[in-house]
Amino acid sequence: AMKINQNTVLQGKRVTLVPYTSAHVPRYHEWMQSEELQRLTASEPLSLEQEYEMQRSWREDTDKCTFIVLDSERWPGQACADEDCMVGDVNLFLTDAEDPTLGEIEIMIAEPGYRGRGFGKEATLMMMSYGVRKLGITKFEAKIGQENEASICMFKKLHFKEVAVNSVFQEVTLRLDVDDQERRWLLEQTNHVEEKSYIELKQPAGVLET
Repeated sequence: AMKINQNTVLQGKRVTLVPYTSAHVPRYHEWMQSEELQRLTASEPLSLEQEYEMQRSWREDTDKCTFIVLDSERWPGQACADEDCMVGDVNLFLTDAEDPTLGEIEIMIAEPGYRGRGFGKEATLMMMSYGVRKLGITKFEAKIGQENEASICMFKKLHFKEVAVNSVFQEVTLRLDVDDQERRWLLEQTNHVEEKSYIELKQPAGVLET
């Protein structure tokens, strides 16, 4: 089950990945009012209440793994609450019940000031490495709107190949098969990443959330 990451923090250089909690919903909801983001993510705007329900279902679902992407520089030491350091999210979906080794990956850098600065790339690499190490993923797919050239270009830099174009949905499908060589490369790219406990990082010593 995907509750596997509910207490996982992955700390990289630029980004820190944390579990998607109810505390992140208001900011996330604010982002998704943007028509540009709705277009790029092919999603409908939800009410705040629906967004909370969505967050709960994402946490419970066995076929989704979600992290919120935070700015590493601003987050440590609790100088900045999660919601003030949020820059986007990264998701892994197990889309094929017949094949649990296939993961569809999605990255959204919602804060415009963070785009084109390597945040999406690091978050994607960290999520892929997590998928390979913890979830047994050996094949990744990414489905991206044809007009989202920056994203297509980024995935190609991460060794994904274009395998299909859907002109109806105006969507490109890219794919990466993780063989031994790709696996080594992926783990090298992410060997700086530290895995920590979210509860321990969030709570002052001796105080646990009940």
